[in-house]
Amino acid sequence: MTCKCFIIPQEVLNRFASDPELSDAVRQNFHHSAQISALHRAVREQNNALTQGVIGLPLPRPPIPFPRLHLLPAAHVFNCHNTTTLPGAQVANPGSSADGTVKRAYGESEGVAKFYWDVFQRDSIDGNHMTLVSSVHYSSNFNNAFWNGTQMTYGDGDGQLFVDFTLGDDVIGHELTHGVTQHSLGLNYSGEAGGLNESISDVFGSMFRQWEKNQTVAQADWLIGADIMGPVAKQKGYTCLRNMAAPKDTHALAAQPDHYYPGIGNLDPHYSSGPPNLAFCKAAVALGGHSWEKAGKVWYKALTGFGPSPNMTMSQLANRTRSVAQSLFPADPAVHAAVDNAWTAVGL
Repeated sequence: MTCKCFIIPQEVLNRFASDPELSDAVRQNFHHSAQISALHRAVREQNNALTQGVIGLPLPRPPIPFPRLHLLPAAHVFNCHNTTTLPGAQVANPGSSADGTVKRAYGESEGVAKFYWDVFQRDSIDGNHMTLVSSVHYSSNFNNAFWNGTQMTYGDGDGQLFVDFTLGDDVIGHELTHGVTQHSLGLNYSGEAGGLNESISDVFGSMFRQWEKNQTVAQADWLIGADIMGPVAKQKGYTCLRNMAAPKDTHALAAQPDHYYPGIGNLDPHYSSGPPNLAFCKAAVALGGHSWEKAGKVWYKALTGFGPSPNMTMSQLANRTRSVAQSLFPADPAVHAAVDNAWTAVGL
């Protein structure tokens, strides 16, 4: 299975491209979005392979001073002006731009960097102060957003099924987390590892959204992509892309299985991520408070603390988080119990 690290699954794009209830123009937008997304997958696969290949080389690596007075990594925004040339034209002073899309791309990228530093002491996406690059207004009515291995790219949506993709803070956190995974666990995008790749992005995307809003686990909606749903999607009864607390939710555009079974790795990773998504949600809710304080720290250590494991299975991640919960919180057995019970509840 080739890489599909886009927020909108290919199946959803294809579904709407052939939906007879939609106008010819809207279906054509989805057809073009599907074609363009397919072309970009090969680029991201190569960038990921390069990252993993270099990580595996015995190269001398300068020590990273820590702790240090931390400055956020530089964040640059480029405007494609509805063309498909990346990165586009650089925007001066994006943080004060009159273009809301530019301003959001800049602000939320910095927000993700601040989240990873303040909560996990991770210095940018790669852990080494990587500059964050975002391109906005990509193509015309482009119904997707993606991390291509080196930068973020956002479509404006078609205004019907989807709206401006920078409106979703969880979408931005999700996609940038694909970069964190690329520079740490290095998960492939096939088999069970593919489902874990998507799940980790949902977990940290949702966590970032909750952190920005200072929400407790009880206040959080646990939805992915609720803010990018357009009027036609809402008319059709869709409220989000995925629901981490209820993966089978029929109001989710890409409803998922909520229980592990052998062969789940044969699904598109956007669907097989359902059980690990629910496991994190259950663990976080059981622990209460803020998701990033205990459950989030367990998942982060499992992601970044052991080196690349590109073919990790779901049971391997489950067992790793169980072990990490004990080692990180030895005086708090409730953390291990919550993690263990959560995975057991989804069949792992």
